[in-house]
Amino acid sequence: MNLLSRLVYWSLNLWILGYTVILGLALFIQFAYSELPCPLCMLQRYAMILSTLGAWWIVRQAEAGTLTTVGYMQGLGLGTLGAFAGAVFGGRQVMLHILPGDTGYGAPVLGLHMYSWAFITFAVVIIYCAILGILAPAALPQAPKQESPAARLATAAGLAFLAVVAINAVMIVFLEGFAWVLPDDPTAYDLFRH
Repeated sequence: MNLLSRLVYWSLNLWILGYTVILGLALFIQFAYSELPCPLCMLQRYAMILSTLGAWWIVRQAEAGTLTTVGYMQGLGLGTLGAFAGAVFGGRQVMLHILPGDTGYGAPVLGLHMYSWAFITFAVVIIYCAILGILAPAALPQAPKQESPAARLATAAGLAFLAVVAINAVMIVFLEGFAWVLPDDPTAYDLFRH
């Protein structure tokens, strides 16, 4: 197992863990501070999920020992597609609040609004996927031996990601009820209002 393959494997797990933490923090802010996500916020969350599914796909195939160059590039393509969509949604939301005096949507985190941070993370993912694509197939990730502590850590990151995805899926039903469209500026969970 070469060093580059190990680094790529763990960087993919870091990607999974990073977006899991971001989605978890968004849920925490939503519930703890009653900052309900707008439709563009939800679209950015979906884009993070779609993007991370690409990394998750690659890691799971590497762990199963079935990862091919084609599967690797497909996972990177899915990650890039999700990140591109998220950058479009995040960029749109930044543009909605770019005028001087506009306070933005939601409270800032470390000086920037969450949609600005989301845009930055999507740009980083697109660049990361491009670099990994350039390095393919030499950078094909290799998973650690099964049942090792490292393999368990990677599995835990994947399971945490799936749990956050499930919570977001349930939460969106609570937020919009059984309607097809989320209100522009949600003020309550519609499922409980009807």
